[in-house]
Amino acid sequence: MTTKVYRSAAEAVADIVDGSSLAVGGFGLCGIPTELIGGIAESGVSSLDVFSNNCGVDDYGLGILLSAGQIRRVTASYVGENKEFARQYLSGELEVELTPQGTLAERLRAGGAGIPAFYTPAGVGTPVSEGGLPWRYNADGSVAIASPPKETRTFGGKTFVLEESIVADYALVHAEIGDTEGNLVFNKTAMNFNPLAAMAGRVTIAQVEKLVEPGELDPAQVHLPGVFVQRVVHTGAVDKRIEKRTVSA
Repeated sequence: MTTKVYRSAAEAVADIVDGSSLAVGGFGLCGIPTELIGGIAESGVSSLDVFSNNCGVDDYGLGILLSAGQIRRVTASYVGENKEFARQYLSGELEVELTPQGTLAERLRAGGAGIPAFYTPAGVGTPVSEGGLPWRYNADGSVAIASPPKETRTFGGKTFVLEESIVADYALVHAEIGDTEGNLVFNKTAMNFNPLAAMAGRVTIAQVEKLVEPGELDPAQVHLPGVFVQRVVHTGAVDKRIEKRTVSA
């Protein structure tokens, strides 16, 4: 019988090659698949095309792959905590597509649901729909590649912009609990983009802190069914960093 359980993160990501596209769960540093990212960093693959809400920080999360020059292009909503990200983008080393956060979430979900595109009001009347956003700069600061205008259409007297769904070669996600069939349970806000990223991957790899046998999870408590997950890695408890710590005086 074929098992979905892999012995290590390195083994689970071993077939990811140069130029692969990745949908990666997490929000800031919350719920990010650190062990899977580490496995990719060690493999040395490059020219990766990443879909994620953000790109980690300079020395953690996807920021590790970014600093090592392993990412070619990023589609994200928020990039403000990563100085290396800004440096690579402005110097022309990195291609970046910025998209509204809700649009990114729906593009991932739609990809997993088999919906090729959808109309949304988000971004209408802005460069998001009209085009001209710098995707890549030249080294001299001029724009090498700008976003194209998108199709718009009127429904009920309101204008909407057409957004294409996202389907990635692989998805990397983190869950608190998973069973050997790939059914996943996420911990509170650490759920964030993880189910959506998992849906968008042709091959979805989940790192789980606790691994249980089929039948041990209450079906009513499962957040993501195993049909969306092809590989499971039991990591145990992992390091969880706080992106910004704020304390009262």
